[in-house]
Amino acid sequence: MVESLKQPTKHNDLDALVVAVDNISVRRWFVAYALLLLATCIPLVVLISRSSWSWPGWGSEFWAALAAADPAIKLLAFAVYISLCCTFLPLPANAIVAAMATRQAAVGGDLWSTVLLVASVGAIASTIANLNDYHLFTLVLRHRSMGKIRDTRFYTKAARWFKKSPFFIVALFNLLPIPIDVIRMLATTYRYPRIPFAGANLVGRFLRYGIMAFLIYRFDMGPAAAVVLLGVAIVLAGARLVKPAIARLMPATAKE
Repeated sequence: MVESLKQPTKHNDLDALVVAVDNISVRRWFVAYALLLLATCIPLVVLISRSSWSWPGWGSEFWAALAAADPAIKLLAFAVYISLCCTFLPLPANAIVAAMATRQAAVGGDLWSTVLLVASVGAIASTIANLNDYHLFTLVLRHRSMGKIRDTRFYTKAARWFKKSPFFIVALFNLLPIPIDVIRMLATTYRYPRIPFAGANLVGRFLRYGIMAFLIYRFDMGPAAAVVLLGVAIVLAGARLVKPAIARLMPATAKE
């Protein structure tokens, strides 16, 4: 009797692996996020108070003050802003990344230090923002009406596709410069573990922001850097799809 209660009665075998109680503490995550945000904002406020601009000056001429600020202030402000950019708070992120990567911003002394700083800070902050999405989607999916999405045919097909290479798919969609990332929703619905989810986000965003920073600093490309990024992502996706096709073709060719 007890064992029968443990068996899923409403979902197929694939869903049985991912519909179990998530055991995720949403409250604990957001407490940790609030502490992390506080730990970033305190030194930012201290550095701003010691800058040559007064607080009223920052309020009335924010962009001019930021442009003249020390690199540490720019990077901390960048980290705070990017950590807030998620599906539930859709702030523009790519434009800020592009601005940070310019020679005028001067967050690094040369090309490679700028690329490393922008890519590292941006990737870490963006991964935190995407984990916010993960926990908020988890909270939404706990409602019975939203949880029923796992019973749909569309979700079953999407989950089977996602299961083939979840880390690569999450990383690839984080590399793509698109405003809405449905893969985060799918990864949460699928109950993809948070550690590999965070790792894939970190890899994808590091590559995205690193490529953007390199192109913008080196060639002053501006928005065109996003187009190059899209091309890189298409090549990566194509290589991933072509390799299995070649593997299937080789045995057939050998038999002939």
